[in-house]
Amino acid sequence: MPESSSVTSGTGVVPDDSEAGSGAPAAQPGHAARSGDAAPSDEAALSDDAARWGGAARSGDGAGGSAGPAVVDRETLRLALVVGGLVLAVLLGFGLGRMNAPVDPARPAGATAGVATGGADGGAHAHSPGTGAHTHDGATVTQGGGDGATGLSITSAGYTLVPSTELVAGRAGELRFQIRDDQRRAVTRFAVVHDKPMHVIMVRRDLSGYRHLHPTMAADGTWSVPITAPEAGPWRMYADFTAVADDGRQVAVVLGADLTASGAYRPRPLPAAATSAAVDGFTVEYAGTPEVGKSVPLRFRVTGTDGAAAALEPYLGAYGHLVALREGDLGYLHVHPEPVRDGDDVTFWLAAPGPGSYRMFLDFQVGGVVRTAEFTLTVA
Repeated sequence: MPESSSVTSGTGVVPDDSEAGSGAPAAQPGHAARSGDAAPSDEAALSDDAARWGGAARSGDGAGGSAGPAVVDRETLRLALVVGGLVLAVLLGFGLGRMNAPVDPARPAGATAGVATGGADGGAHAHSPGTGAHTHDGATVTQGGGDGATGLSITSAGYTLVPSTELVAGRAGELRFQIRDDQRRAVTRFAVVHDKPMHVIMVRRDLSGYRHLHPTMAADGTWSVPITAPEAGPWRMYADFTAVADDGRQVAVVLGADLTASGAYRPRPLPAAATSAAVDGFTVEYAGTPEVGKSVPLRFRVTGTDGAAAALEPYLGAYGHLVALREGDLGYLHVHPEPVRDGDDVTFWLAAPGPGSYRMFLDFQVGGVVRTAEFTLTVA
């Protein structure tokens, strides 16, 4: 669902602007020496050749033991020509080879070696091989586990999640982290999506203890938010954001990292699958059957104790936010609803990335209070 957004940089918010060689033959000597010729004219020619090629003497020339004029032996001349030709061929081959160096197929013309280039994203970020694409508010990003689930990696689309947090079960603490680019620089420009530049989801590995948080960013790009882990054990954090690249492109990314709250971990089994949940006197029900790889509508209705439809209020720019996490690898899906309600229903379009058990968390607001309804569903 495309929507307008603004860009936050540091602590301020500003409107978003996004968007041959050739070689001559070797010179040949004018004359080659001929053995057995005694004519004075030939002798003069041989003397001329000898002067030009170094003055080697002919064996068996002259009378009474006196040496004749210095001339070049035919075999010596032939050897000199062959060696000279070989040297010239090597030099020409080296020069032509440099002029016609092979092109690296992995690097576009004009790109500098060692600089990562991408595909449809304009080349600012390298994408890991074998990753799949997902859709987030209309922006397509290559990341995730190859089947549509995201948040499985601490690094994706050229960005890395760097947490610096120690959790202690039952003790108030602070979640702190940075998002860094492929140059290890802290990212400080983010688009505001659904009223916030950063959405953080926290959940324990047994899919309990769900939290939806909105940290604030310091000038150095460090995000922080108060948090208390209610129970010990392994936790998973997801940073869901849209970064603004140096060239103005907006890149939607979900990164995940594991955190541990000290203490004994006693995992709880996943609740049974159900299409109805109760929270704070409200009943939340949904209709629809998710399918693998196919987007289908899920229609949620919230009713009060009297059975009447609850007066839902916009929360973060929508009448609800739905997060689904897959049991096992904790693959992440964040789905926003249709902007227009279908009567009293709120409709989400969900495509399950693969079969298995999922835990869905629906955030909704009534009377200024945000509540979360939780469901377990099984996708065949």
